[in-house]
Amino acid sequence: MSEPLYVLGRTAEETERLKAQAAFVQPFTERLFRDAGIGQGMKVLDLGSGAGDVALLAARLVGSEGEVVGIDTNPSILETARARARDAGCGNVSFAAGDIRELSLPQDFDAVVGRYVLMFMPDPAAAMRAVVDHLRPGGIAAFQEPDFNQGPYARPSSSLLDQVWQWISVAFRESGADLEMGIKLRNLCLGAGLSDLHLDADRFIGGGADWGGYGHLAGLVTSVLPFLETRGMATAKEVKPETLAQRLRDDIVSREGVVMWLTLVRLWGRKR
Repeated sequence: MSEPLYVLGRTAEETERLKAQAAFVQPFTERLFRDAGIGQGMKVLDLGSGAGDVALLAARLVGSEGEVVGIDTNPSILETARARARDAGCGNVSFAAGDIRELSLPQDFDAVVGRYVLMFMPDPAAAMRAVVDHLRPGGIAAFQEPDFNQGPYARPSSSLLDQVWQWISVAFRESGADLEMGIKLRNLCLGAGLSDLHLDADRFIGGGADWGGYGHLAGLVTSVLPFLETRGMATAKEVKPETLAQRLRDDIVSREGVVMWLTLVRLWGRKR
């Protein structure tokens, strides 16, 4: 199975976007982890750590007596994650570069976690089986993945928002990312030997001048723009990325509109 292209890129700008995205979704991730029972003294494995936001959240929950190990296939972004862990004084966090199916890791983790990672993997079922293999019996798996079957929409409607979604969705599909990973998450977990599954979802909604979703959406377009340009699907002149967030905000606010955005599926279960 061919490796999907990571359509969002691996630039310094993308790292900053990931940090902003993490701040936007952190309350939902923290609720998942707390509901799943991730807490003081636990040993946690974070799949697809990226810039380290999920690992740092887990580190705060497990405390100084716990431990977090984050893994990612991109060694460059893990340098950012390590620096952020040092700056945060998180001596209980470490990171390793590599594929979960190939890394030599212990099999005594109390929990494995991940967010926005399985959708970019060529064989998410194999990755899930591999990560669950590192859990102790009775250990927790807690994951969040999006479902893009219904894209963002506004009421009153917004042609600019519709165009933003068109740019994002075509880039993800053409790159090989799975836009339905959220709704597939339960079966992946069952196939990996998890039981006692708890499935729920959050749907982002917002409006008004202060809503952070405008920047979230515009940031995604900016990240996929190089891919769109390479494929002849859009140009920077057409997108105008430097003003896109403000134009989207102005368009929605001028209509006194409300935007219904991403569905983020959250699931936790236990290893048999």
